Amino acid sequence: MRLFRPLFFIRLFLPGAIFRIRTDERLLCLTFDDGPDPETTPAVLDILSARNVKAIFFCCGSAAEINHGLVTRIKSEGHLVGNHGYRHLDGWKTNTQVYLRNFDAAVSFTSGTLLRPPWGRIRPRQYRELSGSYRIVFWDLMPYDFDSRLGGDRVLEILKIKIRPGSVIVLHDTASSSVLSFLDEFISYARSEGYNFTTGLFSDN
Repeated sequence: MRLFRPLFFIRLFLPGAIFRIRTDERLLCLTFDDGPDPETTPAVLDILSARNVKAIFFCCGSAAEINHGLVTRIKSEGHLVGNHGYRHLDGWKTNTQVYLRNFDAAVSFTSGTLLRPPWGRIRPRQYRELSGSYRIVFWDLMPYDFDSRLGGDRVLEILKIKIRPGSVIVLHDTASSSVLSFLDEFISYARSEGYNFTTGLFSDN
């Protein structure tokens, strides 16, 4: 069963976490996880540049260390970089101290202020420890672009149906994602529906 939105009760255990921008305006925030990838990330950046859209890239420290030139490009083009851990660890299955050190190890390659837990899986104690230092960003909409069983056309359909004012959308700039097959068309569609894209509420971090 695919959950395109996080279950509401999860938010009760994560006070202060960001799932959605609080706004009545037709604003969307695009985010990309698990990169940077030497093939996919430059192509994503090209599309965003052509469309004048800014996004947040939650990078894995291990990938950012290897592809530091791409992190530099992401920042130089006006996008934000967030911390997705040095390795892509599951907080539900990882000792708290190991989990915290994993984010610490990624800071010099990614961010010390914006963070997204891999898979959105984080235990309450881990959250309490990290929320003192980071703005922790989850999402309002995950269309499963990484799932090859869906395909780009179906992902685009999900996005068209489920976006709403303030949606923080999680996509992936990885080789396994279908993002390149629909990203440009989705941006065009969203704008035709009166939406604009923003990272403004996060840019002070």
